[in-house]
Amino acid sequence: MSQNPMDDSYLTFARESEGLYKDRGSKFHFFGFPVQSEEEIKIKLSELKKVYFDASHHCYAWILGKEGIHFRANDDGEPNHSAGDPILGQIRSHKLTNVLIVVVRYFGGTKLGVSGLIQAYKTSAQMAIESNEIVSQFLQKQVRLKFPYEAMNEVMKMVKSLDLSIIEQEMHLNCEIVLKFRAGLKEEVENRVLDMESVELLSD
Repeated sequence: MSQNPMDDSYLTFARESEGLYKDRGSKFHFFGFPVQSEEEIKIKLSELKKVYFDASHHCYAWILGKEGIHFRANDDGEPNHSAGDPILGQIRSHKLTNVLIVVVRYFGGTKLGVSGLIQAYKTSAQMAIESNEIVSQFLQKQVRLKFPYEAMNEVMKMVKSLDLSIIEQEMHLNCEIVLKFRAGLKEEVENRVLDMESVELLSD
C-alpha cells in the first residue's frame, strides 16, 4: 500500500504549558514543550534544572519525528519505569510528537510506592497535555533553485500558486532562492521546476 504524499501532518503542542499536581505531600511541577531537536530538548532540561535545582527528581519523556521512532523516557532516580514510561505513555496515547514533557518532583515525606508514582507521573503528564493546546503541523522541506534573472517571473508564479515560503534569496544576473514548503508538495515542486528549462534544482 503506497503512502499518500500529502500525509505529512502530525499533532504537537501549540505552546509551552506548566502547572502543579500534589499527592500526599509531594509536589509534581509539570511542563510541556513543543520541540524540534534533541539539542533543543537538552536546553529545556538544563534550564529547568537551574531553576528547580533543589528538586528530588527531574523525570521526563520526549518523542521526535512523524513516525515517533525517536524517543526517550527518563526516571531520574525514581524506581525503574515508574516515571518516564508513564509520561511517555501519555504522549503516545494522545498521538503527539515533537514534544517534551518534564515532571519535577519535590518529595513530601510520604513514600507513594511504585503504583502511586506511576499514577502521579501519568496524571501530571496528562495535565501538562490538557493545559496545552494540540495543533496539527506539517513536515517541512526546503529546496534551493538557481536560475537566470529572466526566469524570475516564472519562479515567482510557482511560489505564489503553491504558497511556498521564501527563506533566502539572491537576485543578480544569476539568482538563487531557497524555498520552504510542506513535505507533501515535494513532488509537485520538483515537477514544476523540471518544466522550467532555465531553472536548476541545486538541493533538497
